Amino acid sequence: MELRLFIDFEGIDKSGKATQASLLRDWLIGRGFKVEVISFPDYTTEIGLEIKAFLSGLKQYSPEVRQLLYAANRWERKSLIESWLMDGKIVIADRYTPSGLAYGYANGLPLEWMICIERGLPQPDVVIVLDISPETSLKRSKGRVDRYESDLKFLENVRSSYKSLAEKFGWYIIDGERAPSEVFNDVINIISKYLSITR
Repeated sequence: MELRLFIDFEGIDKSGKATQASLLRDWLIGRGFKVEVISFPDYTTEIGLEIKAFLSGLKQYSPEVRQLLYAANRWERKSLIESWLMDGKIVIADRYTPSGLAYGYANGLPLEWMICIERGLPQPDVVIVLDISPETSLKRSKGRVDRYESDLKFLENVRSSYKSLAEKFGWYIIDGERAPSEVFNDVINIISKYLSITR
């Protein structure tokens, strides 16, 4: 079954994005859809390696340079995402342009500029923000954290940014504090609105 649909899971670290993307992929494939999943940052590229070096504390970059690196990392995968969509596949992203906006906004960067450097990238049809507290994020990390994950105040700012931007752009917000199966039930209720099938 073919359907051109681009779905993006968002939220602070350890909010369950990868889990929900995987559950949704399996659910959609089981109903005959062709599905591809992509995750950002993509650490397999040269730019992705620069991002990883920053997150691990090996390199220092200003907020503006970090924003450009994250955006460029998405631009590296523009043609791939477009080819999937042209092939009639459903694309599921674990973080995408909304993540750049939320984290950049929390870093005090101007929204208009951030939107400008992402303009021209394929935009998601559905953005689902999995909302959890920074304390839950830290607990789920089990001590394995990067420089963003270890900064609870910054994560709270990012969480607030997501909520503010969700209201502005019409993103969905789901309570991610619950069991994955409960969260997934809400995900399916949202995605079913975009599919010509019943649950």
